[in-house]
Amino acid sequence: MTHESATLYVVPTPLGNLGDMTLRAIEVLRSVPWVAAEDTRHTAPLLKHYGVSARLMAAHQHNEEAAAHQIIDRLHAGESVAFVSDAGTPAVSDPGARVVARVREAGFRVIPLPGACAAVTALSASGLVDPHFLFYGFLPAKAKQREAELQLLAAFPYTLVFYEAPHRILETVAALATVLGGDRTVVLARELTKLFETIHSVSLKDAVRWLEDDPNRQRGEFVLLVSGPGPNDDDDDGLRVLGLLLDEGLPVKQAAKLAHAITGAGKNAMYEAALELKKRTE
Repeated sequence: MTHESATLYVVPTPLGNLGDMTLRAIEVLRSVPWVAAEDTRHTAPLLKHYGVSARLMAAHQHNEEAAAHQIIDRLHAGESVAFVSDAGTPAVSDPGARVVARVREAGFRVIPLPGACAAVTALSASGLVDPHFLFYGFLPAKAKQREAELQLLAAFPYTLVFYEAPHRILETVAALATVLGGDRTVVLARELTKLFETIHSVSLKDAVRWLEDDPNRQRGEFVLLVSGPGPNDDDDDGLRVLGLLLDEGLPVKQAAKLAHAITGAGKNAMYEAALELKKRTE
């Protein structure tokens, strides 16, 4: 494989299982002179495992702007750089977005490679059937800020996808149950692709107890997937009114706003339903 000159490659790395590294990712890493890594100490053994001899530079959340300038200098010199995070896809709840933005602003090409992503991996095995999902990432660590964010997310008719660290898993799951309600389903996916991988589905009201029943269940990095809110009477009334308004030829946004005002159904839910109804009639 010949790589593009003066190009930044965004290269996903395995979540845990080294067999999940793609052939293309290995080829790119072997062909570039530089690899920018979130943690060079973590990445060095990975590169050695795949026979990669590229030089390493650090590019983490505390030096991302400076690292971007260093990468751009290498690109100006005609050298390509591969960017990796510790696991999964860079710039998805990991450093990388600022580097990519600066490189693009400088006029250089950015080539993304498909590969491992914990959120998508967990979602594919969750069994949740909501037609849409919202990836949030890590919630705020402070309780009041976390509750405020969850209040904003509560009405969205999507599967909600969060990341969480083991030392905060109990308080985060408790907060999810308190704000979103105990009847929603949560899928707790931990240690994905690793030896002790667990993917467990449970109601939010029972999730803390399940975690506490075995302390080993609290270990490892988590993906939490919470089902969207179930229908209620207001939503049923809202859908009926919404259908009538759309039949009368009202635009989607106006019909959703009126259905919300008339019945009290969720504004976001009405808008999403209006888009879906409109799509079916086109």
